[in-house]
Amino acid sequence: MDNKQNKSFSMIADIEGDYSELSKSSDMPTSLPILAVRNLVLFPGVVSPILIGRETSMSLVKRAEKANIMIGIVCQRDPEVDEPGKTDLYEYGVYARVVKILSLPNGNITAIVQGFGRLKLNEITRKKPYLYGKVEPAVEIVPEKEDSEFVAAMDDLRHITNEYIKLNDDIPEEASFAIKNVNNNIMALNFICSNMAFTIKEKMDLLQKDSIKERLFSTMRIINRELSLLSLKQDIRNKTRDDIDEQQRNYFLQQQIKNLQAEMSNGESSPEKSELLEKAEKKKWPQDVAKTFYKEADKLDQLNPQSPEYNVQLTYLQTLVSLPWGDYTKDDLNLNRAQKMLDKDHYGMEKVKERILEYIAVLSLRGDLKSPILCLYGPPGVGKTSLGKSIAAAMSRKYVRVSLGGLHDEAEIRGHRRTYIGAMPGRIIKSIQKAGASNPVFVLDEIDKVTQNTVNGDPASALLEVLDPEQNSAFHDNYLDVDYDLSKVLFIATANDLNTIPRPLLDRMEIIEVSGYITEEKIEIARRHLIPKEKENTGLDKEKKLTFNKAAIEKIIEQYTRESGVRQLEKQINKALRKLAFMKAKNQELPYTKITPDEIEGLLGKPPFYRDIYQGNDYAGVVTGLAWTSVGGEILFIETSLSKGKGSKLTLTGNLGDVMKESAILALEYVKAHANTLNIDYRIFDNWNIHIHVPEGATPKDGPSAGITIATSIASALTQRKVRKNTAMTGEITLRGKVLPVGGIKEKILAAKRAGITDILMCKDNRKDIDEIPDIYLQGVNFHYVENVQDVWDFALTNELVANPLKFEIEEEKK
Repeated sequence: MDNKQNKSFSMIADIEGDYSELSKSSDMPTSLPILAVRNLVLFPGVVSPILIGRETSMSLVKRAEKANIMIGIVCQRDPEVDEPGKTDLYEYGVYARVVKILSLPNGNITAIVQGFGRLKLNEITRKKPYLYGKVEPAVEIVPEKEDSEFVAAMDDLRHITNEYIKLNDDIPEEASFAIKNVNNNIMALNFICSNMAFTIKEKMDLLQKDSIKERLFSTMRIINRELSLLSLKQDIRNKTRDDIDEQQRNYFLQQQIKNLQAEMSNGESSPEKSELLEKAEKKKWPQDVAKTFYKEADKLDQLNPQSPEYNVQLTYLQTLVSLPWGDYTKDDLNLNRAQKMLDKDHYGMEKVKERILEYIAVLSLRGDLKSPILCLYGPPGVGKTSLGKSIAAAMSRKYVRVSLGGLHDEAEIRGHRRTYIGAMPGRIIKSIQKAGASNPVFVLDEIDKVTQNTVNGDPASALLEVLDPEQNSAFHDNYLDVDYDLSKVLFIATANDLNTIPRPLLDRMEIIEVSGYITEEKIEIARRHLIPKEKENTGLDKEKKLTFNKAAIEKIIEQYTRESGVRQLEKQINKALRKLAFMKAKNQELPYTKITPDEIEGLLGKPPFYRDIYQGNDYAGVVTGLAWTSVGGEILFIETSLSKGKGSKLTLTGNLGDVMKESAILALEYVKAHANTLNIDYRIFDNWNIHIHVPEGATPKDGPSAGITIATSIASALTQRKVRKNTAMTGEITLRGKVLPVGGIKEKILAAKRAGITDILMCKDNRKDIDEIPDIYLQGVNFHYVENVQDVWDFALTNELVANPLKFEIEEEKK
């Protein structure tokens, strides 16, 4: 039995006489040894070498040669079968004799066998020591010598076979010589059938035909078909040969190298694909994603590795397997630990910390929970962005951040479709890939600065799917083209201005206001975080004795910064420490280790800002109000003066906004309507002009909260009554004199305390805001809750006069 494919060139048997003499039914045995061969079909009259590999086949051919007995040669259906049975062999074969045995250096032997007549295998009777079976001769229908059709067809077959041999490089030229020199047409036909590059199935179909003429015509059809294919290949080769330049030549050489490498690796996949498949086996992705991956992976085999499409496909598959499908980090649900970490990293921010702790608590009880979508809203520099990193550390989650400021392309969120050159996934998917887990803390920074309705789509609208808890469990990225689950991601958006965020997007988020820090909080932040950090940044961290006292920190905050957050405070502290580092490097020692307010000016220069201080109540018409600004609370002075004129003229100065101007008009109208209550002669309004001014003139001011302050200032100026000492007020008024609540109470109270105010008037509805403020911030201040302007006047206006009430000389009408 041949151990490898038999590719040796067969020769024609040197037999004189008629072809029918090769096979006579009466002379052929019906029971004989069977030699099963691989990839070889032997025809009557053909002599062929057979490589013998198995022990059973060796013993058979050696006995056949020695005893000169007839054997049967039958081809296997499956070459891989080592011990074939009846079903593993084709039905037809040939009688044969072993002409000679040749020994090879590697221990194998080659048997030269000669085919005789055909046989039909009926049964395998035994397998040891070699195959033995029952057969019957298969008689062939031989054409007459005078059959002109057969002779003409054979001449044509010889001609087209010679052309086929010339075009086929795998067949040696000796075959053409042999065909020309074989006189017997049937022997030449069998020689062609045995040696041309037909498939085993085609050769078996030819052997099984009883009619020699049918075998001839079938052979001609196969030869003509193969000749057409070879001619077509030759034409293509000739047409393209002139167009191949050096680059193409190198390309074809590389392809041949790859083909050789693939053949050496026994047809295994490319290293890239093998690596992808190995990673894919470990993925916990959904079934539809797995189906998509393997479908796309199969396309790699159809693409040329040197083509751009191959790299595009490979990049897509690498993106799919690099995503953390179903991989989640284990949350640390220890509330005490989480609270300690949040308090350590950030001072204040009680509402945000409380919301995160609530989420951890519910998660620990339920075991599984959709993450909320939080939006931290507040002025710059208060720590909104850095809070996300602290939350991730508190929950033992991965942390990723994406800055959305100025984003103008929708594809940055959803990704590009793969049909575009340079396509890539959106920032959401890329950040998840970077995090390596499907449940990170994801900070969407500056979400209020996303550009809307651009020529590249609407990025803000693309965020709707990401930030909707009902939709983001199946987020669709255009590049991936499969759904990804974002429901376990804890999204934290940050914004400075909610007015620029579209309403549908705002509605999907839970808004948490992060207000600016008060001076007391800034002092603690500087002492706990900023000073140690900046000492390390300036190389002074080894100076343990170097400290800032509380008064020095407060001076930096009050006189060198004007902000809600602590960014400028951090810069000023860094500036002071840089100056100290310079002194130490120059003099080899620090000039002092305890920084007090006296040293601050030497380190930072003259202060650019000064806090307003209470100016007293020596002037009528000057009332202290309370205002909220983006940098915290401030005290505000409302000044009203009177001048003789035609009356009915109200002048407003101080860079006031429309709302504040309307408040002044309301206040004046209310005073006019209640002149009798204040004992004001109504004729004053006809003879005196009223001027209201709000310092500082260069600073824009607006808002309704100065309503009661303006009304009190006008009343004080018109009655010349003093305002109660150390008193400030805030509240909006209506035309009927009702006092309405206002915001920013906490910041306003602290501004009043810094200015030495002891009594504050506000709407009774603001009592709820006072109840939420810690008692430490309320000490030393008395609160007076009012319902209307009359209540304000009753408390704020004293009976002490600054000057005599205004007198008017009015001429009596002459009769």
